[in-house]
Amino acid sequence: MKPRYIDAIIDLAYGGLIFVSVGLIVVEGTRVGLALGLGVLVSYALHVIWKMARFDPEWMTTEMEETVEEAIEQTIGEQVDTVQQRIETVDERIDRRPREDEIEDLLEETVVDTDEPDETGDAAR
Repeated sequence: MKPRYIDAIIDLAYGGLIFVSVGLIVVEGTRVGLALGLGVLVSYALHVIWKMARFDPEWMTTEMEETVEEAIEQTIGEQVDTVQQRIETVDERIDRRPREDEIEDLLEETVVDTDEPDETGDAAR
């Protein structure tokens, strides 16, 4: 037999088991039917993974690379956003602080105010 025929027969058998599980849900109750149905679906998922790996050996490697790349891009993107927010916070703090020339002007004004005589004629201390 050719591998494609075997795969087709296996796929039909899985489909048949799924219909049997639906029938068991109707006839016997949900516990038995759900147990069989979940077992069939899990084994079918494993079969599909095996089939994909057999027909396209690079498939699993490609899928894993894409998944890892997406996870890394998402994680790095979130971290970059966090760092950008922190930088903006620091920039805001820096903008709120007086600049060096403003501080010098304030100091000069203070020095000028203390050198001027007050109402009694004495220089302020």
